[in-house]
Amino acid sequence: MACMSTWTIKPEPVAGGDVDAVMRQYFTEMGQRVLGRDVTEEDLRTVLARDPHHSLGPPDGEFLVARGGSGEFLGCAGLRLLGGTPGVAEIKRMYVLPAGRGAGLGRGLLLAVEEAAGRLGATRIVCETNTQLAEARALYTRHGYRETPPYDGHGKADHWYAKDLVQQA
Repeated sequence: MACMSTWTIKPEPVAGGDVDAVMRQYFTEMGQRVLGRDVTEEDLRTVLARDPHHSLGPPDGEFLVARGGSGEFLGCAGLRLLGGTPGVAEIKRMYVLPAGRGAGLGRGLLLAVEEAAGRLGATRIVCETNTQLAEARALYTRHGYRETPPYDGHGKADHWYAKDLVQQA
């Protein structure tokens, strides 16, 4: 668990509660920024059928939520081990709500998800993003992620990143 002066980051269930509402915000923003349009209910059903987030929980994943001092949801990041690729974990649904932006929360979530990947036995972590998400691309490269050829991801990514994790003795 990561703890900062303005927020805490800890694992939470990936379904229900305010997670579903935040996932709707996430997909709405991604639609506007990546697709250049609002997402429809059909778009949302299609993406969730193709890439559901239920795998972002135990035993092969973890869903981390950042909450402010009053318990408000500020951001999240999911992680899952990639089936068929031993030792590799994938970051999914990393999102910081506008209220949490600009205070280092993206960095906090990224470090927390890397720690979680290590606990799951991963030695490498991968993620995918889009050209339009310049903040995400900059965050990944600042923290040692390098562009890599595409892996079997989901969605409309056009940038793929990987980082070898340092194992603690």
